[in-house]
Amino acid sequence: MKQVAIYTKKGDQGETGLLGGSRVGKDSVKVSCYGTLDEANASLGIAYSLLKNDQLKERLRKIQKQLFVVGSELASDSKGKDLLENRIQSSDIADLEQTIDTLEKYLGPLHEFVIPGETPASAALHQARAIIRRAERHMVKLDKTEPVRDELKKYMNRLSDAIFMLARAEVRSSFADKVKSRVMQKLEQSEKNRSTGLHLDTAKKMAEAAETYANEIGVPITFSAVDEHGNLILVHRMEGSLLASLDISQNKAYSSLALKMPTHEISRQAQPGKDLYGIANANRNRIVTFGGGYPIRQNGKVIGGIGISGGTVAEDMWIAEKVVKKFEAGLR
Repeated sequence: MKQVAIYTKKGDQGETGLLGGSRVGKDSVKVSCYGTLDEANASLGIAYSLLKNDQLKERLRKIQKQLFVVGSELASDSKGKDLLENRIQSSDIADLEQTIDTLEKYLGPLHEFVIPGETPASAALHQARAIIRRAERHMVKLDKTEPVRDELKKYMNRLSDAIFMLARAEVRSSFADKVKSRVMQKLEQSEKNRSTGLHLDTAKKMAEAAETYANEIGVPITFSAVDEHGNLILVHRMEGSLLASLDISQNKAYSSLALKMPTHEISRQAQPGKDLYGIANANRNRIVTFGGGYPIRQNGKVIGGIGISGGTVAEDMWIAEKVVKKFEAGLR
């Protein structure tokens, strides 16, 4: 394959070749026309690289390809134009008009001037729009000395409007993405908060598990659960359980949370000479120093407490430990 040279040295004297073989000065209006289109396409390329909306990107890429078609015709002499296989047609103009109409219906009317710069992509689109307007002015000037097809002039006129609407659509799309992102962040945070706390639905499942285990050993119990702030979120009393179990189970749940340890461990620490001696008389006598209360931990953090009361201390502890293990296994 023959290698194509990047530089030819043919333009060193200030002239450039047209498709068809003739040469013109680089400062000619004709060169300014297609040179400005090249500049516009470069700006559209920046916008394309910044866009996140796939539909807008697809539409913009089509426009970029059509600019090469416009540029090819402007970069041709009369002989070269006969060689062109593809030219801008009325259908291309209609396609741009449809884009404008569709986006205008979606975006609604404007009530003030648009200041470019709301997003990087829209700013690049506005820059391209301004460059396309300049290219259109060059074409009007060229038309005074060399006929420019009406389809080209109309296409360029509609193109700047279409790019303007695409810039507006990009801002709307970007705003929608930000709103969606904020909503998702709030939902994720909400879910995170929910997953790191002891809530009613989880407490209900734990109560059901406690009743199942209590039935296994034939002991009617009362189950209580508090959240991480010590608020009572559930009391479940089995038929036949002692009325005294209502207060005791709640105090066991509170005690295990308040001191972040099972209540049977509090008992050991509350003996004379130990760190918690006399604790049973604190917190308005809510601290329980015998087994059946357990703190609930998730990811190393205490998120609540449960209390079981109704059987012997050993029975209450057995049921509570089974419930805690089931919670840690995901209540499956």
